[in-house]
Amino acid sequence: MIPKSGNRFSDKIMLNDKQERDEDSKKRHPTRPMRLVIAVLLIAFVAALALALAIGPFPLSASDLMGALRRLFGAAQQPETPGEIVLMRVRLPRVAAAALVGAALAGAGTAYQTLFRNPLVSPDILGVSTGAGLGAVAGILFSLPVIGIQGLAFAVGLGTVALVYLIATTLRHHERTLVLVLSGIVVGALAGACISLVKILADPYDQLPAITFWLLGSLAGVKLADLVTVLPLVLVGLVPLVLMRWRIGVLALGEDEARSLGVDVARLRLIVIAAATLMTASVVAVSGVIGWIGLMIPHIARMMVGPNFDRLLPAAMLMGASFMLVVDTIGRSMARIETPIGILTAVLGAPFFLWLLARGRRSWG
Repeated sequence: MIPKSGNRFSDKIMLNDKQERDEDSKKRHPTRPMRLVIAVLLIAFVAALALALAIGPFPLSASDLMGALRRLFGAAQQPETPGEIVLMRVRLPRVAAAALVGAALAGAGTAYQTLFRNPLVSPDILGVSTGAGLGAVAGILFSLPVIGIQGLAFAVGLGTVALVYLIATTLRHHERTLVLVLSGIVVGALAGACISLVKILADPYDQLPAITFWLLGSLAGVKLADLVTVLPLVLVGLVPLVLMRWRIGVLALGEDEARSLGVDVARLRLIVIAAATLMTASVVAVSGVIGWIGLMIPHIARMMVGPNFDRLLPAAMLMGASFMLVVDTIGRSMARIETPIGILTAVLGAPFFLWLLARGRRSWG
């Protein structure tokens, strides 16, 4: 709703301008019925979930899956088979973690891209992934337990974004969004240099391999207790994005248009950054640094459902969960030695990024 300004002529111009933007957006971003898109994405997610549960170094049959399902609901009477043990204690927590990590990174990327009105932005733009990586490698260097490494990764990831936002608010005489992005790049580069220093100081026979493997991203060591810790944090970050989805979507029209529609842009920007950062730091703390998902998936989802944030967020999260399930399944099945997820996402993400640059679409919304 456009607020009353006392000037019918200016209100009519603003309304016509908004209608022209909507028509132009529909031409550039053809949308499909949302129910059909969600149905297709749900089917794809269920298929990816079934494949991820069945495929791996220890293949599982349909009877193993059904037996584990009956046991899960308390209907099984016989002792556990080896397949059920592998499924319930090893593969199910990992598959659930893959879906959660993919959905969280895709949702955070969608929020960042809408906030900055730039399809080339990803959750790494504010240094959260690099900061979480710095916290994790420091924890490995100090020989902390797994919970300590995850907690330090989470804390340093949030601290990195807080530093970036503090720098951006201090430099008030420059364009705010540009300063925020450049500050994130600078702080992320500084955190990367600190990671290199820690790798030099680490024990080359014990700590350095663990640091290198963690930085490449992996879900091999994820347990059910990790999911119990991470899931509430992801939900806490997701709730503001869902509740404020209309205001976030208005930002795609530009800050001036958002202010004219009664949106507190500065407050909303802070909430979106905090929520998306919380989601990213939570999953990075258990999965390691996994890049490109927050860049690729939101853009693909935007081509399917259009730029409206209330449609884009659920589509991107479903697509991100399915994509991560497929990539993780490939990583633990393509060779005798598990391939880190970060390598596979980079192999897929780098060509996509070049294609995105070659497309040359500068417009938004």
